[in-house]
Order: sequence, then C-alpha cells, then structure tokens
Amino acid sequence: MSLTLEFLGTGTSGGVPIIGCTCAVCTSADPHDSRLRSSALIRIDGKTILIDTSPDLRQQLLRAKPDRIDGVLYTHMHSDHTAGLDDLRPFNYRQEERIPTWVPANAINDLRQRFGYALEPIKGRYGVIPSLDVTVIDVVQPFEIAGVTVTPIPVMHGKLPILGYRFGNLAYITDILTLPEESWPLLDGVEVLVTTALKLTENPGHMCLPEAIAFAKEVGARQTWFSHIGHEMGKYADINPTLPDGMELAYDGLVIEA
Repeated sequence: MSLTLEFLGTGTSGGVPIIGCTCAVCTSADPHDSRLRSSALIRIDGKTILIDTSPDLRQQLLRAKPDRIDGVLYTHMHSDHTAGLDDLRPFNYRQEERIPTWVPANAINDLRQRFGYALEPIKGRYGVIPSLDVTVIDVVQPFEIAGVTVTPIPVMHGKLPILGYRFGNLAYITDILTLPEESWPLLDGVEVLVTTALKLTENPGHMCLPEAIAFAKEVGARQTWFSHIGHEMGKYADINPTLPDGMELAYDGLVIEA
C-alpha cells in the first residue's frame, strides 16, 4: 500500500499570521510559521481523499494540484474545517459526478442548514454549485472510499464529540482534547500519528503541546506530527528542536509517508 499525507494547512481557526497581530510568530519571515487553516490530502493507491474543507481550501488545492477528489471526510462542522466547501465545485465539473462525502452523525444537521444546496439533486451541469453524495457516520466501524479502508476514531474536542480517521498505519486526529477509553484500541499498531498541539499552555478545547507529547508517547507511534497550531506556540525554529525524538511540528505543504 502506497500512502502519503499532505498537510494543506496546519493552523488553528484564525490561521497564522493572525490578522493585525505583530508578535514574533506572525511577523516571522520563516515560511514554517505561516499556517493556513487545517485540511489534509490523503493519497493512497492512486486515490485522493480530502480531510475537511478549510476556508483556505482554494489556495491549498492550487498548491497541492490534485487531479481529482475521490472522497471527502469531515471531522466536525466548525467553520475552520468546513467553510471552503464551495471550492469543491471544479472537481464536480471535471469529474461530472457528486463527490462522495462522509460526515459525523452529530454534524449532519449543521451541514444541511449551512450547505443544504450542496446536497440537493443536480439541476443542469455539474460545477455550478458544489454537489455532495453524503453518508452519515453513525456507527464506529471501518468503511471504504473508492476501495480504501477508513476507520473513524471518536475523540473529544472539549465537550464536543468529533472524529479522527485511520488509514492503515496512519492516524489523523485533529482538534482533540481527550481520547475516550473505547477509542484506544483503534490506535493499536499506529506507526504515524498526526494530532493537535495548539499552544504551550492548556486550552479548554484542544491539547496543548505538553498534553500532545504525553498522548503521543502513550500511542507509541514511531513518528508523530503536531498540527492545528496557533501563533501562541512560538516560532517553529525555536520549538521544533526541543521536541522528543520522533516528534515534530508539521507545516503547510509537508508531505509524509506511512
């Protein structure tokens, strides 16, 4: 199995730089400190799966240049993970089909309310509006996207239940604060872990860096990449060298193999 993950965006809800902020991170000339909102591309055995549609999706996909999107996975419905949904339209147009999309059960009503037009039957040609063929994830069991097995991983984003996803030996878990006990077996044998490290100090909705390091050690993956990073983390060049072996800060455009 050939599997890569491209980090389309590694920032938190406001991105980095934050509008109007003059801190050392937001004014840094280091491209590692410039972070779009969080999305990722999984490329596996010739298929391409998009995780979340961040507000910066157009810019991200112009850089990543995927030929097609075989499926979309949503972790949850917060705007920093969904607001770029309309930028799926060019794929509807080129592929001449609805894009298969999987949504957590507790997010489907929000999707219908905010993006109901994307769920309506096509009238006319593809690409005028985004067009999704939605499946609700209401049972925690593996499913397939274009022949690729995906395992949902329930996690807690503060008090909100959301989903991470596992592809073979790689687990992608964003916006996590805690992992329910019943989800730990779903991480058995994970070799590459992607997870949240928002900043250096505690936050009510996300793991901070010390919590993320402890979580990564418990998972025991050979390599961990931290994402969904805010400007409060500090500069990449200052923080990354201090991390334990096998752990690094991700950055926009990074491609990793698993």
